[in-house]
Amino acid sequence: MNKKFNIPFFVIVFWFVCAILGFILPFQPDDIVLSKILLSPNWEQWCGYDHLGRSICERLVMGAKTSLSVAIIVVSISFIIGTFFGVIGAWLGGIYDKFLVVIIDIFIAFPGILLAIVLAGLLGPGLINTVIALSVVSWVGFSRLARIQTLSIKNRDHIVAAYALGTLDYVIALKHIFPLIISPIIIEATFSIASVIIAEAGLSFLGLGVQPPAASWGSMIRDGTQYMLVAPHMVLGPGFAILSLVLCINILGDYMRDNMDIKDLK
Repeated sequence: MNKKFNIPFFVIVFWFVCAILGFILPFQPDDIVLSKILLSPNWEQWCGYDHLGRSICERLVMGAKTSLSVAIIVVSISFIIGTFFGVIGAWLGGIYDKFLVVIIDIFIAFPGILLAIVLAGLLGPGLINTVIALSVVSWVGFSRLARIQTLSIKNRDHIVAAYALGTLDYVIALKHIFPLIISPIIIEATFSIASVIIAEAGLSFLGLGVQPPAASWGSMIRDGTQYMLVAPHMVLGPGFAILSLVLCINILGDYMRDNMDIKDLK
């Protein structure tokens, strides 16, 4: 591994470990301690306490669990659905491909985060509805990329030969097309994870995502904005968490793109 990537790699691993610990360890992020309200960071509690006397460290861990869980689920759903429709549209061509292009253009015409806000508002706040809203928005990038990659290889000799020999379409897709297009799609997935983390934080900040008392980095920032002058640590903690994780995931995507020799995916 490139030495320049060591720090981003360990940052990503750190937050993933925090997310796993959020599932395993019996944290109490909702415990209210009145004597510790707005207490600044100290040697015993590195991140301090919030306006209700709750441990910000424990809430950051639970926020990592929320953000990464949503990101992985949304990207997995988008990866499967988007790749499926992209490959099918490009392989079948004709009216099917034209219909797919129209749908993709319609979704691209709206800013992704605004469309997610509208969907989250219509569906109502909550974790499941957040996943649905972000999945509806995120599949388009995978579909467009899968379609373009499939169009570029569908006329290669070995694929034409397999079709001429009577190989079933789904076998051609799984054995001859998908292995050739998987690399750029995986790289797209890394950038999508970073985008979903920001989108989930934005929805939670607006009150459309994870609902209190569940911890989310976005809702933590929203709570902290009221106490910026007296307790800036309430915003700095989750803000740094989002910044560090998203930045390092994007660096990971760039690193993978350079080493796989995939260009211009962003």
